[in-house]
Amino acid sequence: MSTQHPDNATLPSWIRGEIIAGEDEVHEVYFAFKELKCEEQMWDWEGKDVDPNVLRKLFVNHPNFFREHVLGKDFFITYRVPNPSVEAAEKKVLIEALESIPRCYDVAESFYGKEACPPIFEVILPLTTSHVELLRVESYYREIIVGKEKMRFSNVEEVSVQDWVGSFQPKKVEIIPLIEDWNSLLHMDQILSEYIKISKPAYLRVFLARSDPALNYGLIPAVLLVKIALSKIRRTSEIYETDMFPVIGTGSLPFRGHLTPNNIGNFIEEYAGVRTVTVQSALKYDFDEHDTKETVTMLNKELEKNCAKTITEEEECVIKDLIDIFRRNYQREIEELAPIINYVSGFVPSRRARKLHIGLFGYSRQVGRTQLPRAIRFTAAMYSLGLPPELIGAGALAKLSENQWKFMEEYYIHWKTDLSFAAEFLCWQNLNYLMGEKEIVENVSEKFKLQNAIPHVMEDLENFEQMTGVHLGPKKLAHRKHANMVNNILLSLAEGNEKEMRNYIIEAAKIRCSLG
Repeated sequence: MSTQHPDNATLPSWIRGEIIAGEDEVHEVYFAFKELKCEEQMWDWEGKDVDPNVLRKLFVNHPNFFREHVLGKDFFITYRVPNPSVEAAEKKVLIEALESIPRCYDVAESFYGKEACPPIFEVILPLTTSHVELLRVESYYREIIVGKEKMRFSNVEEVSVQDWVGSFQPKKVEIIPLIEDWNSLLHMDQILSEYIKISKPAYLRVFLARSDPALNYGLIPAVLLVKIALSKIRRTSEIYETDMFPVIGTGSLPFRGHLTPNNIGNFIEEYAGVRTVTVQSALKYDFDEHDTKETVTMLNKELEKNCAKTITEEEECVIKDLIDIFRRNYQREIEELAPIINYVSGFVPSRRARKLHIGLFGYSRQVGRTQLPRAIRFTAAMYSLGLPPELIGAGALAKLSENQWKFMEEYYIHWKTDLSFAAEFLCWQNLNYLMGEKEIVENVSEKFKLQNAIPHVMEDLENFEQMTGVHLGPKKLAHRKHANMVNNILLSLAEGNEKEMRNYIIEAAKIRCSLG
């Protein structure tokens, strides 16, 4: 599933400016289908001004391709819509998105003829925490949008809405819950079972967030939460005899999933049971196109072959204790680092035309009592400081019992690979400067109240290095170049040179093949 996540450092050659927006996003759908061989495109109505005429423009601009490859049968466009329970200012965008689905069907019918498949028949609902939220969307579409075709203009003539503007197709939409928070991931089975009992869907796709759990709880808890969720999906599918197809949202850096051409084998093994994977902008544009195509081809071929590991209640209790150990360590350090993370994230370049994700037009993320930027900007800010977020809280490995170590290695198979990747981007020089370089202490450490944070982080990193034997710091020339870049970012920050900061942030991101 190609997505519009703005995590790319490199700009595609075919865009008309420095952000992918408007007609470029429409072209991107064609590019993802034809060139990359992605089978699905997420069309994101959440937090951005979306083009509701995407189907018409695709048919007009690329008629031959879409006559040979039918939308709704060979390739798919899936809406992601705002959740009215969370996104106050964007509530009615959900209505706008749902209202456009029958119109898309009419466009497809005019292109393909009477035998057209519904081109859009699924919507993703973010931040799902209850089966009730799913039922509301499903019911609104069925009862209000499709239901109004039977209304009559009684005060004028005995003509129905259907007689006037035609029927509304499809008659129902499938809802894909996007589960993101701690409590909902751990109670996934309750949400799904209640929904199945009432809605009785023929099948169910369940979307598991990977980036936001990492932002909120840390890398290791995020992976373990996904493993618990996949087990619960499998068990619920068996109990209710309903086919389920898990989706996972993953970026290129380990903190957000580690889906890259170099790690594709490990990725498929790590997330066994997943049936759909997001191909985000960094994977599309920061790697060699041939390698990206090979990665997508392997995903299309291999994802369906493996099943999720079943976790018993007793095993789940041990894993939840593990999660809690790492979560507490991570959240304590992130709360201390939050002021500088929030500041540096403001210099991470935009790669998509987005509305604000704070205040009036959206939402930020909260860790403990601290507000943080969204996951991509957060990850970019941490790497830009020379402090990969994968390593934050990882020193808690020293607190594990022998049994906990066993579970850690069984349920996070490639933890050492992921953390070793991040370790090579650690910049000790930046940490030492923040501790003892006079100008940097005065202009950065004191300004952002880092006097306690940096010693805690350094102690944690030393514990991690001793426990795992993983070397922290650059090994290869590319990592040394990255260390030089992030060192320059810190020096520019101390000088107050914002333009230089932005330039160095982009150059460092190109080396690691992802903004965040």
